[in-house]
Amino acid sequence: MVNKVNRSELLHAALANRILVLCGAMGTMIQSKKLEEADYRGERFKDWHIPLRGMNDLIVLTQPKVVFGIHEAYLEAGADIIETNSFNATPSDLDRYGLAEFAYEINCEAAKLAKAAADEFGTDKKPRFVAGILGPNQKTSSVSVDVNDPGARAITFDQLVADYAVAIKGLVDGGVDIILVETIFDTLNAKAAVFAIKQYIDEHDVELPIMISGTITDQSGRTLSGQVTEAFYNSLRHAKPLSMGLNCALGPDDLRQHLQELSRVSEFRVSGHPNAGLPNEIGEYDMTPDEMAEHIEEWADSGFLNIVGGCCGSTPEHIEAIAKVVANIAPREVPQTKAVA
Repeated sequence: MVNKVNRSELLHAALANRILVLCGAMGTMIQSKKLEEADYRGERFKDWHIPLRGMNDLIVLTQPKVVFGIHEAYLEAGADIIETNSFNATPSDLDRYGLAEFAYEINCEAAKLAKAAADEFGTDKKPRFVAGILGPNQKTSSVSVDVNDPGARAITFDQLVADYAVAIKGLVDGGVDIILVETIFDTLNAKAAVFAIKQYIDEHDVELPIMISGTITDQSGRTLSGQVTEAFYNSLRHAKPLSMGLNCALGPDDLRQHLQELSRVSEFRVSGHPNAGLPNEIGEYDMTPDEMAEHIEEWADSGFLNIVGGCCGSTPEHIEAIAKVVANIAPREVPQTKAVA
């Protein structure tokens, strides 16, 4: 276990020396466990009035050993940063399952599980870190939900801030080192998450590094809310994050040009965690660990990366292969420019 020192200092020191490896897909690994409805319910929710199969965040309460084992597998594969199993754990996302009141508890337990695994594997030479995940939310605050009413929204900015505030408190109370706002398809949703994080930092006088990662949804090179990579970056650079990055939707071959563009414009560190290729006709991912690692090695050699991992379809085998190819490649140099005020 790492000595009790400033975790943020350890994180910055590690980033200065090497490319850090992020874990791979949680959902892919959970699906591989073939959990049934009864597994999701556990004893605590056995009489729940809504089907719960597929509510992956809930299993931090009902199947914690499964989640802990997934964290262990990614740490054994060489991950420096593991993500909490809390992608859909805001009150409004949980509400479709009638679970909104459990948002704080789910986030807190997700953080505790990841923290316990990170502490088990962390050493003074190689500390391991926990990124508390804030997902994009199922609802968009930028895009109309009614073709006949351009102003209609499923959720407001203020509602999102309140939502994210609950999740953030749970994640921090559970012991995360970083907050990662990921798979951003709507920049306004992300702005709400950043606002909630900054509000928490101000109110509690804590240091809480932020990672931000958007998703390019198709070959147009834009997020769902219509921004190209540089516009997305400029919309969120005021957050002064630890890193800006891209994840999901595309495999490493298709994501490369967008990550290159982000690396060109970013005054912060750059992260990338692509899918293991594009899904096939039955929704599975065919890119092998070696194939994915070959792409990532080229990214690293090109100087694009400070943090890298995998998203949908990636497994501990993918992360192990990625960790090996980036181990001796220097991280991207962060430009010495003056950050925004």
